[in-house]
Amino acid sequence: MPDRKCSENEQNDCVMPVVRSANPIRARSLIRDNLEKQAGCLNLIHSRMPNIKVFSGTSHPDLAQRIVDRLGIDLGKVVTKKFSNLETCVEIGESVRGEDVYIVQSGSGEINDNLMELLIMINACKIASASRVTAVIPCFPYARQDKKDKLAGGEESAESKKLAKKNYDWKFRANAQSRAPISAKLVANMLSVAGADHIITMDLHASQIQGFFDIPVDNLYAEPAVLKWIKENIPEWKNSIIVSPDAGGAKRVTSIADRLNVEFALIHKERKKANEVASMVLVGDVKDKIAILVDDMADTCGTIVHAADRLVEAGATKVYAILTHGIFSGPAISRINNACFEAVVVTNTIPQDGHMRDCPKIQCIDVSMMFAEAVRRTHNGESVSYLFSNVPY
Repeated sequence: MPDRKCSENEQNDCVMPVVRSANPIRARSLIRDNLEKQAGCLNLIHSRMPNIKVFSGTSHPDLAQRIVDRLGIDLGKVVTKKFSNLETCVEIGESVRGEDVYIVQSGSGEINDNLMELLIMINACKIASASRVTAVIPCFPYARQDKKDKLAGGEESAESKKLAKKNYDWKFRANAQSRAPISAKLVANMLSVAGADHIITMDLHASQIQGFFDIPVDNLYAEPAVLKWIKENIPEWKNSIIVSPDAGGAKRVTSIADRLNVEFALIHKERKKANEVASMVLVGDVKDKIAILVDDMADTCGTIVHAADRLVEAGATKVYAILTHGIFSGPAISRINNACFEAVVVTNTIPQDGHMRDCPKIQCIDVSMMFAEAVRRTHNGESVSYLFSNVPY
Protein backbone atom coordinates (compact mmCIF):
# COMPACT_ATOMS: atom_id res chain seq x y z
CA MET A 1 0.00 0.00 0.00
CA PRO A 2 1.48 3.44 -0.87
CA ASP A 3 2.76 5.62 1.94
CA ARG A 4 0.26 8.48 2.04
CA LYS A 5 -1.83 10.42 4.49
CA CYS A 6 -5.56 9.93 4.87
CA SER A 7 -7.48 12.73 3.21
CA GLU A 8 -9.87 14.84 5.26
CA ASN A 9 -12.82 12.91 3.79
CA GLU A 10 -11.12 9.58 4.59
CA GLN A 11 -10.45 10.73 8.16
CA ASN A 12 -14.09 11.64 8.55
CA ASP A 13 -15.06 8.26 7.13
CA CYS A 14 -12.85 6.57 9.75
CA VAL A 15 -15.19 7.88 12.47
CA MET A 16 -18.01 5.42 13.09
CA PRO A 17 -21.30 7.22 12.33
CA VAL A 18 -24.57 6.55 14.09
CA VAL A 19 -26.47 4.32 11.67
CA ARG A 20 -30.21 4.92 11.56
CA SER A 21 -32.24 2.88 9.09
CA ALA A 22 -35.65 1.28 9.14
CA ASN A 23 -34.19 -1.63 7.16
CA PRO A 24 -32.03 -3.84 9.48
CA ILE A 25 -30.20 -5.46 6.53
CA ARG A 26 -29.26 -2.00 5.21
CA ALA A 27 -28.05 -0.97 8.69
CA ARG A 28 -25.73 -4.01 8.95
CA SER A 29 -24.33 -3.25 5.49
CA LEU A 30 -23.50 0.34 6.48
CA ILE A 31 -21.75 -0.81 9.65
CA ARG A 32 -19.65 -3.34 7.69
CA ASP A 33 -18.63 -0.71 5.13
CA ASN A 34 -17.51 1.69 7.87
CA LEU A 35 -15.52 -1.03 9.65
CA GLU A 36 -13.68 -1.80 6.39
CA LYS A 37 -12.86 1.91 5.96
CA GLN A 38 -11.48 2.02 9.53
CA ALA A 39 -9.32 -1.01 8.84
CA GLY A 40 -7.97 0.67 5.70
CA CYS A 41 -6.95 3.77 7.65
CA LEU A 42 -5.25 1.63 10.31
CA ASN A 43 -3.27 -0.19 7.58
CA LEU A 44 -2.06 3.18 6.28
CA ILE A 45 -0.81 4.07 9.74
CA HIS A 46 0.96 0.75 10.25
CA SER A 47 2.60 0.95 6.82
CA ARG A 48 4.18 4.23 7.87
CA MET A 49 5.26 2.95 11.35
CA PRO A 50 6.79 -0.55 11.45
CA ASN A 51 6.79 -1.91 14.99
CA ILE A 52 10.50 -2.68 15.38
CA LYS A 53 13.45 -0.28 15.47
CA VAL A 54 17.14 -1.12 15.90
CA PHE A 55 19.58 1.62 16.91
CA SER A 56 23.35 1.47 17.19
CA GLY A 57 25.62 3.10 19.71
CA THR A 58 29.14 4.18 18.77
CA SER A 59 30.97 1.19 20.28
CA HIS A 60 30.31 -1.35 17.49
CA PRO A 61 28.36 0.04 14.49
CA ASP A 62 29.60 -2.77 12.21
CA LEU A 63 27.90 -5.45 14.32
CA ALA A 64 24.67 -3.42 14.45
CA GLN A 65 24.70 -3.06 10.66
CA ARG A 66 25.21 -6.80 10.23
CA ILE A 67 22.26 -7.47 12.55
CA VAL A 68 19.83 -5.22 10.63
CA ASP A 69 21.09 -6.60 7.30
CA ARG A 70 20.22 -10.07 8.55
CA LEU A 71 16.79 -8.85 9.70
CA GLY A 72 16.15 -7.06 6.40
CA ILE A 73 15.44 -3.67 7.96
CA ASP A 74 17.21 -0.31 8.11
CA LEU A 75 19.25 0.92 11.06
CA GLY A 76 17.43 3.58 13.08
CA LYS A 77 18.55 7.19 12.85
CA VAL A 78 20.42 8.45 15.91
CA VAL A 79 22.97 11.22 16.40
CA THR A 80 25.51 10.96 19.22
CA LYS A 81 27.83 13.82 20.07
CA LYS A 82 29.77 15.30 22.96
CA PHE A 83 29.61 18.80 24.34
CA SER A 84 32.80 20.74 25.03
CA ASN A 85 32.78 19.50 28.63
CA LEU A 86 32.61 15.90 27.28
CA GLU A 87 28.98 15.32 28.31
CA THR A 88 27.25 12.84 25.99
CA CYS A 89 24.29 14.01 23.95
CA VAL A 90 21.99 11.62 22.08
CA GLU A 91 19.26 12.58 19.62
CA ILE A 92 16.89 9.87 18.36
CA GLY A 93 16.11 10.85 14.77
CA GLU A 94 12.77 9.09 14.28
CA SER A 95 9.59 8.24 16.13
CA VAL A 96 9.68 5.28 18.52
CA ARG A 97 6.18 5.70 19.98
CA GLY A 98 4.70 2.26 20.53
CA GLU A 99 7.73 0.57 18.94
CA ASP A 100 9.77 -2.46 20.00
CA VAL A 101 13.23 -0.86 20.27
CA TYR A 102 16.61 -2.66 20.29
CA ILE A 103 19.81 -0.74 21.10
CA VAL A 104 23.13 -2.41 20.18
CA GLN A 105 26.05 -1.26 22.33
CA SER A 106 29.03 -3.40 23.39
CA GLY A 107 31.23 -2.95 26.45
CA SER A 108 34.40 -2.14 24.52
CA GLY A 109 36.68 0.77 23.75
CA GLU A 110 35.94 3.73 26.01
CA ILE A 111 33.79 1.58 28.26
CA ASN A 112 32.58 4.30 30.63
CA ASP A 113 31.58 6.64 27.79
CA ASN A 114 29.87 3.83 25.89
CA LEU A 115 27.98 2.67 28.98
CA MET A 116 26.75 6.20 29.65
CA GLU A 117 25.73 6.55 26.01
CA LEU A 118 23.73 3.31 26.24
CA LEU A 119 21.93 4.49 29.38
CA ILE A 120 21.03 7.81 27.76
CA MET A 121 19.77 6.09 24.59
CA ILE A 122 17.60 3.72 26.63
CA ASN A 123 16.14 6.60 28.61
CA ALA A 124 15.58 8.71 25.48
CA CYS A 125 13.57 5.91 23.84
CA LYS A 126 11.66 5.10 27.01
CA ILE A 127 10.46 8.67 27.63
CA ALA A 128 9.60 8.91 23.92
CA SER A 129 6.89 6.27 24.60
CA ALA A 130 8.65 3.21 23.18
CA SER A 131 6.62 0.11 23.93
CA ARG A 132 9.67 -1.97 24.96
CA VAL A 133 13.39 -1.20 25.05
CA THR A 134 15.89 -4.06 24.78
CA ALA A 135 19.61 -3.47 25.33
CA VAL A 136 21.71 -5.76 23.12
CA ILE A 137 25.07 -5.84 24.93
CA PRO A 138 27.37 -8.40 23.23
CA CYS A 139 30.14 -7.90 25.80
CA PHE A 140 28.73 -6.96 29.21
CA PRO A 141 30.81 -4.18 30.89
CA TYR A 142 32.23 -4.68 34.40
CA ALA A 143 31.28 -8.38 34.29
CA ARG A 144 34.52 -9.39 36.04
CA GLN A 145 33.59 -7.34 39.11
CA ASP A 146 30.82 -9.72 40.11
CA LYS A 147 31.86 -10.44 43.72
CA LYS A 148 33.89 -9.06 46.61
CA ASP A 149 37.60 -9.80 46.70
CA LYS A 150 39.21 -11.55 49.64
CA LEU A 151 41.38 -8.54 50.52
CA ALA A 152 40.27 -4.94 50.86
CA GLY A 153 40.81 -3.18 47.57
CA GLY A 154 41.63 -6.43 45.76
CA GLU A 155 44.98 -8.23 45.51
CA GLU A 156 47.84 -5.90 46.38
CA SER A 157 51.52 -5.74 45.56
CA ALA A 158 54.40 -6.13 48.01
CA GLU A 159 55.05 -2.37 47.84
CA SER A 160 51.51 -1.53 48.94
CA LYS A 161 51.78 -4.03 51.80
CA LYS A 162 54.99 -2.37 53.02
CA LEU A 163 53.32 1.02 52.86
CA ALA A 164 50.31 -0.30 54.75
CA LYS A 165 52.51 -1.61 57.57
CA LYS A 166 53.66 1.92 58.30
CA ASN A 167 50.08 2.96 59.03
CA TYR A 168 48.51 -0.07 60.74
CA ASP A 169 48.96 -3.78 61.21
CA TRP A 170 48.86 -5.74 57.91
CA LYS A 171 47.29 -8.81 59.53
CA PHE A 172 44.29 -6.73 60.49
CA ARG A 173 44.11 -5.42 56.92
CA ALA A 174 44.28 -8.95 55.44
CA ASN A 175 41.52 -10.25 57.71
CA ALA A 176 39.27 -7.22 57.31
CA GLN A 177 36.06 -7.54 55.37
CA SER A 178 36.53 -6.55 51.74
CA ARG A 179 35.43 -3.09 50.72
CA ALA A 180 35.55 -3.78 46.98
CA PRO A 181 32.43 -2.92 44.97
CA ILE A 182 30.26 -5.38 43.06
CA SER A 183 30.23 -3.21 39.96
CA ALA A 184 28.35 -5.69 37.76
CA LYS A 185 25.35 -5.34 40.10
CA LEU A 186 25.66 -1.56 39.91
CA VAL A 187 25.58 -1.68 36.08
CA ALA A 188 22.51 -3.94 36.25
CA ASN A 189 20.74 -1.41 38.48
CA MET A 190 21.67 1.46 36.18
CA LEU A 191 20.28 -0.33 33.11
CA SER A 192 17.02 -1.08 34.90
CA VAL A 193 16.61 2.46 36.21
CA ALA A 194 17.36 3.91 32.75
CA GLY A 195 14.31 2.02 31.48
CA ALA A 196 15.59 -1.20 29.88
CA ASP A 197 12.90 -3.90 29.75
CA HIS A 198 15.11 -6.73 28.50
CA ILE A 199 18.82 -7.55 28.10
CA ILE A 200 20.45 -9.69 25.41
CA THR A 201 24.15 -10.48 25.95
CA MET A 202 26.67 -13.25 25.23
CA ASP A 203 28.88 -15.41 27.46
CA LEU A 204 28.64 -13.51 30.73
CA HIS A 205 31.82 -13.86 32.77
CA ALA A 206 29.67 -15.34 35.52
CA SER A 207 26.21 -16.69 34.69
CA GLN A 208 24.84 -15.58 38.05
CA ILE A 209 25.03 -11.96 36.85
CA GLN A 210 21.61 -12.71 35.33
CA GLY A 211 20.34 -12.78 38.90
CA PHE A 212 21.47 -9.18 39.43
CA PHE A 213 18.56 -8.06 37.23
CA ASP A 214 14.84 -7.88 37.95
CA ILE A 215 14.15 -7.89 34.19
CA PRO A 216 14.57 -10.76 31.68
CA VAL A 217 18.15 -11.48 30.58
CA ASP A 218 18.98 -13.73 27.61
CA ASN A 219 22.59 -14.90 27.92
CA LEU A 220 23.53 -16.34 24.52
CA TYR A 221 26.45 -18.75 24.13
CA ALA A 222 29.25 -18.67 21.59
CA GLU A 223 29.67 -22.46 21.98
CA PRO A 224 27.69 -23.47 18.84
CA ALA A 225 29.75 -21.09 16.68
CA VAL A 226 32.97 -22.33 18.35
CA LEU A 227 32.10 -25.98 17.61
CA LYS A 228 31.34 -25.09 13.98
CA TRP A 229 34.70 -23.28 13.63
CA ILE A 230 36.67 -26.17 15.16
CA LYS A 231 35.11 -28.75 12.82
CA GLU A 232 35.62 -26.57 9.73
CA ASN A 233 39.13 -25.22 10.43
CA ILE A 234 41.05 -27.86 12.42
CA PRO A 235 41.36 -31.00 10.23
CA GLU A 236 42.74 -33.13 13.09
CA TRP A 237 40.14 -31.98 15.64
CA LYS A 238 39.30 -35.59 16.58
CA ASN A 239 42.81 -35.83 18.06
CA SER A 240 42.37 -32.65 20.09
CA ILE A 241 41.95 -31.91 23.77
CA ILE A 242 39.94 -28.96 25.09
CA VAL A 243 41.76 -27.03 27.81
CA SER A 244 40.51 -24.45 30.28
CA PRO A 245 43.17 -21.90 31.32
CA ASP A 246 41.63 -21.70 34.81
CA ALA A 247 39.40 -23.77 37.07
CA GLY A 248 36.49 -21.35 36.63
CA GLY A 249 36.09 -22.37 32.98
CA ALA A 250 35.88 -26.13 33.66
CA LYS A 251 32.13 -26.28 32.97
CA ARG A 252 32.59 -24.48 29.65
CA VAL A 253 35.32 -26.82 28.33
CA THR A 254 33.59 -30.01 29.51
CA SER A 255 30.48 -29.03 27.55
CA ILE A 256 32.51 -28.47 24.36
CA ALA A 257 34.57 -31.63 24.91
CA ASP A 258 31.42 -33.72 25.37
CA ARG A 259 29.88 -32.43 22.14
CA LEU A 260 33.12 -33.11 20.24
CA ASN A 261 33.60 -36.45 22.02
CA VAL A 262 37.19 -35.60 23.00
CA GLU A 263 39.03 -35.29 26.30
CA PHE A 264 39.48 -32.14 28.35
CA ALA A 265 42.08 -30.71 30.72
CA LEU A 266 42.42 -27.65 32.89
CA ILE A 267 45.15 -25.45 34.26
CA HIS A 268 45.16 -24.28 37.85
CA LYS A 269 46.68 -20.83 38.17
CA GLU A 270 47.68 -18.69 41.11
CA ARG A 271 48.04 -14.92 40.86
CA LYS A 272 50.53 -12.67 42.64
CA LYS A 273 48.36 -9.65 41.76
CA ALA A 274 45.84 -8.57 39.16
CA ASN A 275 46.84 -9.39 35.54
CA GLU A 276 49.96 -11.29 36.71
CA VAL A 277 50.06 -15.09 37.03
CA ALA A 278 52.47 -16.66 39.57
CA SER A 279 52.28 -20.36 38.71
CA MET A 280 50.35 -22.88 36.59
CA VAL A 281 49.65 -26.57 37.15
CA LEU A 282 48.31 -28.67 34.25
CA VAL A 283 45.70 -31.31 35.12
CA GLY A 284 45.33 -33.73 32.20
CA ASP A 285 47.40 -35.41 29.47
CA VAL A 286 48.01 -33.33 26.33
CA LYS A 287 51.00 -35.27 24.95
CA ASP A 288 50.88 -35.63 21.12
CA LYS A 289 47.51 -33.90 20.94
CA ILE A 290 46.21 -30.62 19.54
CA ALA A 291 45.41 -28.40 22.51
CA ILE A 292 42.50 -25.99 22.15
CA LEU A 293 42.39 -23.35 24.88
CA VAL A 294 38.84 -22.06 25.46
CA ASP A 295 37.95 -19.05 27.60
CA ASP A 296 35.26 -16.39 27.77
CA MET A 297 37.61 -13.40 27.44
CA ALA A 298 41.24 -12.35 27.11
CA ASP A 299 42.44 -8.97 28.28
CA THR A 300 46.23 -8.62 28.55
CA CYS A 301 46.63 -12.28 27.41
CA GLY A 302 49.16 -13.11 30.11
CA THR A 303 47.14 -16.15 31.20
CA ILE A 304 46.61 -17.76 27.79
CA VAL A 305 50.23 -17.15 26.70
CA HIS A 306 51.55 -18.81 29.88
CA ALA A 307 49.04 -21.61 29.38
CA ALA A 308 50.17 -22.14 25.78
CA ASP A 309 53.82 -22.38 26.89
CA ARG A 310 52.83 -24.88 29.59
CA LEU A 311 50.92 -27.01 27.04
CA VAL A 312 53.89 -27.10 24.64
CA GLU A 313 56.17 -28.15 27.52
CA ALA A 314 53.71 -30.96 28.28
CA GLY A 315 53.96 -32.28 24.70
CA ALA A 316 51.07 -30.66 22.79
CA THR A 317 51.74 -30.65 19.02
CA LYS A 318 49.72 -27.50 18.27
CA VAL A 319 47.97 -24.90 20.41
CA TYR A 320 44.86 -22.91 19.45
CA ALA A 321 43.06 -20.35 21.59
CA ILE A 322 39.33 -19.67 21.18
CA LEU A 323 37.91 -16.71 23.10
CA THR A 324 34.47 -15.12 23.07
CA HIS A 325 35.53 -11.58 23.97
CA GLY A 326 38.93 -10.48 22.66
CA ILE A 327 39.65 -7.30 24.64
CA PHE A 328 43.41 -7.32 23.89
CA SER A 329 44.53 -4.36 25.99
CA GLY A 330 48.07 -3.30 26.90
CA PRO A 331 50.77 -5.73 25.70
CA ALA A 332 48.26 -8.35 24.50
CA ILE A 333 48.98 -8.10 20.76
CA SER A 334 52.77 -8.30 21.15
CA ARG A 335 52.39 -11.27 23.50
CA ILE A 336 50.24 -13.16 20.97
CA ASN A 337 52.66 -12.38 18.14
CA ASN A 338 55.52 -13.85 20.18
CA ALA A 339 53.56 -16.85 21.46
CA CYS A 340 53.33 -20.37 20.01
CA PHE A 341 49.71 -20.20 18.88
CA GLU A 342 48.59 -21.58 15.54
CA ALA A 343 45.63 -19.17 15.75
CA VAL A 344 43.81 -17.05 18.30
CA VAL A 345 40.11 -17.11 17.44
CA VAL A 346 37.68 -14.51 18.81
CA THR A 347 34.10 -13.47 18.08
CA ASN A 348 33.10 -10.01 16.91
CA THR A 349 31.30 -9.05 20.12
CA ILE A 350 34.12 -6.48 20.25
CA PRO A 351 35.50 -4.76 17.11
CA GLN A 352 38.52 -6.77 15.89
CA ASP A 353 39.57 -5.10 12.63
CA GLY A 354 42.47 -3.20 14.20
CA HIS A 355 43.63 -6.23 16.19
CA MET A 356 43.59 -8.43 13.09
CA ARG A 357 45.71 -5.91 11.18
CA ASP A 358 48.31 -5.86 13.96
CA CYS A 359 48.33 -9.60 14.56
CA PRO A 360 47.92 -12.12 11.69
CA LYS A 361 47.28 -14.94 14.17
CA ILE A 362 43.92 -13.44 15.22
CA GLN A 363 40.87 -14.81 13.40
CA CYS A 364 37.26 -13.73 13.88
CA ILE A 365 33.98 -15.64 14.14
CA ASP A 366 30.94 -13.60 13.12
CA VAL A 367 28.12 -13.98 15.69
CA SER A 368 25.85 -11.29 14.26
CA MET A 369 23.43 -13.93 12.98
CA MET A 370 22.95 -15.21 16.55
CA PHE A 371 22.06 -11.73 17.83
CA ALA A 372 19.84 -11.06 14.82
CA GLU A 373 17.96 -14.31 15.38
CA ALA A 374 17.64 -13.52 19.11
CA VAL A 375 16.16 -10.12 18.22
CA ARG A 376 13.76 -11.67 15.70
CA ARG A 377 12.61 -14.39 18.10
CA THR A 378 12.21 -11.93 20.98
CA HIS A 379 10.22 -9.54 18.82
CA ASN A 380 7.91 -12.35 17.63
CA GLY A 381 7.52 -13.86 21.09
CA GLU A 382 9.35 -17.07 20.18
CA SER A 383 11.73 -19.19 22.26
CA VAL A 384 15.42 -18.23 22.23
CA SER A 385 16.67 -21.53 23.67
CA TYR A 386 17.25 -22.92 20.16
CA LEU A 387 20.30 -20.62 19.93
CA PHE A 388 21.92 -22.21 22.99
CA SER A 389 22.93 -25.23 20.92
CA ASN A 390 22.54 -24.22 17.26
CA VAL A 391 23.93 -21.64 14.85
CA PRO A 392 21.18 -20.06 12.68
CA TYR A 393 21.85 -20.13 8.96
